[in-house]
Amino acid sequence: MKKITQFLMMSVAMLCATAAFSQSTVKGKIMDADMNAPLPGANVVEKGTTNGTTTNFDGEFTLTTQASSGSLVISYVGFGSKTITFTGSQDLGTINLLTDNSLDEIVIVGSGLIDLADDRRTPIAVSTVRASEIQAKVGTSDVTATLVNTPSVYVAGQSSGFGDSRISVRGFEQDNTAFLLNGQPINGMEDGKMYWSNWSGMSDIANAIQIQRGLGSSKLAISSVGGTVNFVTKATDRRQGGFISTGVANNDYLKSTVGYSSGMTESGWGVTAMLTHWQGDGYNLGTSGEGQNYFVSVGYKANDNHNFNFLITGAPQTHDQNFSKSISTYLERGRKYNDNYGSYKGQYLTERTNYYHKPVANLNWDWNINDNSSLSTVLYASWGRGGGTGNYGSSRNRVRDAETGLIDFDAIAANNKEKGEGAFANGGYLLRASANNHNWYGAVSNFETKLSENVTLNAGLDLRTYYGTHYRQVVNFLGLNSWKDQVKLNGQNHRASGVEVDRIIDQDYSINPWYATFNAADEDQRIDYDYSERINYGGAFTQVEYANDAFSVFFQGSVSNQTHEREDRYDYLTEFKDAEKVTNFGYNLKTGGSFLINDDNSVYVNAGYYSRQPYHDNIYLNYTNEVNPLTENEKILGLEAGYAFKSQFFTANLNLYRTSWKDRVTTNSSVLSKDKEIGGNVIPAGTVVFETNEGVEQLHSGVELDVVAKIGDKLKLKGFTSIGDWKYVGDVFTTSRDESRNVLDREAKDVDGGKVGDAAQFTVGLGLDYEIFERFSIDADWRSYDKLYANVSPDKDNLELPAFDIMDMGLSYKMLVGKEQSNSVNLRLNVNNVFGEVYLSEIRGRTLYRAEAGDETYKGINVKNEAYFGYGRTWNFSVRYNF
Repeated sequence: MKKITQFLMMSVAMLCATAAFSQSTVKGKIMDADMNAPLPGANVVEKGTTNGTTTNFDGEFTLTTQASSGSLVISYVGFGSKTITFTGSQDLGTINLLTDNSLDEIVIVGSGLIDLADDRRTPIAVSTVRASEIQAKVGTSDVTATLVNTPSVYVAGQSSGFGDSRISVRGFEQDNTAFLLNGQPINGMEDGKMYWSNWSGMSDIANAIQIQRGLGSSKLAISSVGGTVNFVTKATDRRQGGFISTGVANNDYLKSTVGYSSGMTESGWGVTAMLTHWQGDGYNLGTSGEGQNYFVSVGYKANDNHNFNFLITGAPQTHDQNFSKSISTYLERGRKYNDNYGSYKGQYLTERTNYYHKPVANLNWDWNINDNSSLSTVLYASWGRGGGTGNYGSSRNRVRDAETGLIDFDAIAANNKEKGEGAFANGGYLLRASANNHNWYGAVSNFETKLSENVTLNAGLDLRTYYGTHYRQVVNFLGLNSWKDQVKLNGQNHRASGVEVDRIIDQDYSINPWYATFNAADEDQRIDYDYSERINYGGAFTQVEYANDAFSVFFQGSVSNQTHEREDRYDYLTEFKDAEKVTNFGYNLKTGGSFLINDDNSVYVNAGYYSRQPYHDNIYLNYTNEVNPLTENEKILGLEAGYAFKSQFFTANLNLYRTSWKDRVTTNSSVLSKDKEIGGNVIPAGTVVFETNEGVEQLHSGVELDVVAKIGDKLKLKGFTSIGDWKYVGDVFTTSRDESRNVLDREAKDVDGGKVGDAAQFTVGLGLDYEIFERFSIDADWRSYDKLYANVSPDKDNLELPAFDIMDMGLSYKMLVGKEQSNSVNLRLNVNNVFGEVYLSEIRGRTLYRAEAGDETYKGINVKNEAYFGYGRTWNFSVRYNF
């Protein structure tokens, strides 16, 4: 018995010694190779195991391995991963990671739905902005401002107010650029547009933004004519921790945010939440705003094969607005002048306020079926509530102060009382809100499988249903107790039936976005119009890719079918309120290939053809139930090629593109009130005449170059340039037809060579990031814009705006605090337009200078043109505590 006991003790000792001998202690420091800065929170995992750790705030790690030798896989958000071998216990020293466009580590769910550039081996023209840069540079601006240092991108509209910016990509407006949130489409279903005030919280919740110029890598049948912008939000964080931040800026701007994550528990659950409040007076007069942003993400990892995440986010807000005015008005009253507001009973009041709340929720499910196949699915919904205010009644009854030009609401109220209670015929005047509410539900599912070592297949579905309601409601009676709305009800095809009704409106409604979320005007209290739209969409997509170490080729295809319905409760008799149902079919085709010349050099070429259905707003004529019989699918042909060079110290990307967009049709109709001569013939009164603008073709071609160079350990230089030639081709035809579609007249307007406006066709930018000393850095970005033309309808001769330059600068400092310096305080100061450049950011007209008429000019532009001046010098400062 004694011998047995000794044997067992000796065996245990030997096993312990063997285990101890087989383990190693490995340590090192992970650094950003571009900025020579530590990467806190980088993942270090022993390859082939779940054994791992993360770096501290100095980028350092220590890991006890399970084997005496092997490999460590090191990864960090937005950086290329690296595998390092070890033998025994050792100090690996400094390990540098290079930035790339990979976003694999950003989300733990839905990765199969987010079409990022690295999902496809064939390269595309792409730029990625990581969370750290978004948080540092966005300041008080819309999230679109994070993309200004990108080739072929132009941001305008900021001068209108918080959230009113617009972004153009390669000269195409927002309805021709696809925007995705974690893989789900978010362009407006009715018109394809984006309203950034609805997404004012995006800069807080985005982990990264990737803009893919041109065809992009999305497999959906979406409107990516100019490009695709992917917003990748935070998900449930793997690690426990949180932050508190506050920021101040010019014009009494204040923003405070708090966020916390429980981390992923051993049971597989985790919660991440964030709440923000912001407010400010706005850069221009009468453009104050206020709002909140909220974000909640709940994650659950059931096992190694099933991962779930529920997310809800929203940004209820109000902001007052400034509209474009003649340059002469700005020169007379100041560049910040706004005449949309005044006073009422001693208090500030404006005619123009945007208010909205659009909660967005999605449920992601990732299923790893086996080593070769996976299925990713998202169910999503959004519920938009809100609109914009304005005047209702005769604008002749608006009273302005003679000296300031501002609105005298007290005088308007006095006039209302004199004219009688609420009679429209007596010229009353009040404030209304145009409500634009919607319910949107959808699902996107993508199945991916490896058919062989080199061939990957994707296939999936994109389903959406949308119901929008539009009407007007009273916001302020301005001294009236009620309002009489006189309505003539119509029969089929919007023909007057002779039935007239008077609607008495005696209720007003708040424009608080939280109130609007849960309250809507009763149907008998709606004025001017009241109609709904239902859009159903079904799409299927597939992608096949072959890739080996040197070569890749892909093919994408998608088809979609959408139906449109319209119900008008205001202008039609009950039996005619439902319009004809319209169905349209469309498709996308993309193909391309790439060749890796060597480790540093690669080339690619892509081509795509879209047959895109018209938007809902062009299907029904003049916002009536009349169907536009002349709309057809728009045709888009895109061709692009590129070259990329990448080394440890220098990267460069050169892209060439050519995009043709044709077969655009817009139509209006009218009923002749009297006989009219059209095309040499007299057309009798009562005839319905359709006037169609057709044949509009745009051809956008250009060259883009972006470079990044690391000079020494502390200096990083960036640069980009884009040279575009965006123009109209051929003639634009205006055709008049009668009810039988007989051509009454056809006029051709030569627009060949006319310049497309609203975006600078030549841009160049230079930037630098310099680490002055450890954790203290300065950055600067200079941009120049030229060949910017007026935002007008197609014409052969467009008005060119003066060129201008902008310089932005920033300072960043990180202090390590707390026990073992595991927490940090980040300080950030931005100064935008450092030199106070005075410039015109957009013009909405093309009135040329005429000396004989005594016209005045500003920088060569006739001052009669309506325009926006860009922002002058602005600043913002923020403090963020991470724990």
